[in-house]
Amino acid sequence: MAIHVALYHKTHYTYDRPIAHEPHTVRLRPAPHCRTPILSYSQRVLPKKHFINWQQDPFSNYLARLVFPEKSNELLIEVDLVAEMAVYNPFDFFLEPEAEKYPFTYKPELKKELAPFLEAAPAGPLLQEYLRATDCSEIRTNDFLVNLNRRLCKEITYLIRLEPGVQSAEETLKLRSGSCRDSAWLLVNLFRHLGLAARFVSGYLIQLTADLKSIDGPSGPENDFTDLHAWAEVFLPGAGWIGMDATSGLLAGEGHIPLACSPHPTGAAPVEGAVEKCETKLVHEMKVTRIYESPRSSNPYTEEQWTQINDLGHRIDRELASNDVWLTLGGEPTFVSVDNMDGAEWNFTAVGPEKLKLSENLVRR
Repeated sequence: MAIHVALYHKTHYTYDRPIAHEPHTVRLRPAPHCRTPILSYSQRVLPKKHFINWQQDPFSNYLARLVFPEKSNELLIEVDLVAEMAVYNPFDFFLEPEAEKYPFTYKPELKKELAPFLEAAPAGPLLQEYLRATDCSEIRTNDFLVNLNRRLCKEITYLIRLEPGVQSAEETLKLRSGSCRDSAWLLVNLFRHLGLAARFVSGYLIQLTADLKSIDGPSGPENDFTDLHAWAEVFLPGAGWIGMDATSGLLAGEGHIPLACSPHPTGAAPVEGAVEKCETKLVHEMKVTRIYESPRSSNPYTEEQWTQINDLGHRIDRELASNDVWLTLGGEPTFVSVDNMDGAEWNFTAVGPEKLKLSENLVRR
């Protein structure tokens, strides 16, 4: 049962005069490994006079490289996409036997490929203390990841931070608070110091209101909501990259749409470029709209829809009757073996030794 939603994202810079733009890099197209089906995607850019070159960086992220040959008094980037919000199980993956329990080590050839995601900066006093307080005794890998993610969610207060840049792991631990990008970068650093390859992810987060209010827990947002978001991904042999959202303490789900994944946050900026010095005004707008909903137990067919279904059924019955088409019931004898229900001759083989013997007895009787 899926819900199709349309996501709209506008970034609009206006300037006090026409200015020159250096080439810009835009990372606002869903990444190839996005698990949420993207049914359509479009990107609109102003000024109209520009050149666009679609690329993929070394980490497979889609990049739109924009070149502006003339000065302009604005820069507009609009994204429209349609996503299929079908619920999936974030734990639907297998692990290689050697990675089923933590701690584990990557095989040498894999460790070489994951080198950029294992590179950890020296840990400061607070990060060292946090690592010492982390229980690294043998445990199921899934449990270890969930416990660490939940712990971070409880101990680091989420806040909306409008200042540019990402806090260091040490700064976030000192403040005990941070934005989603700060918590994500802290989690990446923790994973790396614990021997796990991790990367920083920027993307869209879509949250839809629940059909029914929760009885014993939070019911989620009151209104459908979308925004830019950040989380971490950890690499597990056999499973690949698994998303971990430290702001919610949960694994990434269908509402997490990755746009760019990088060893460092600077490589995942949604828009990157330079302009002449000027006075700038920024308008940022995001919205999500439901455009299709499958009927489901918590949102069943309406009375009008049921009436249409019944009317269609009666109309088909009349057409079948008028064309002398009738439903018949076959009278072929069937047999289910008591002793060998799973035997090939009682499921798909035409003749078998027991079937032949019993059929001969039946004919003689």
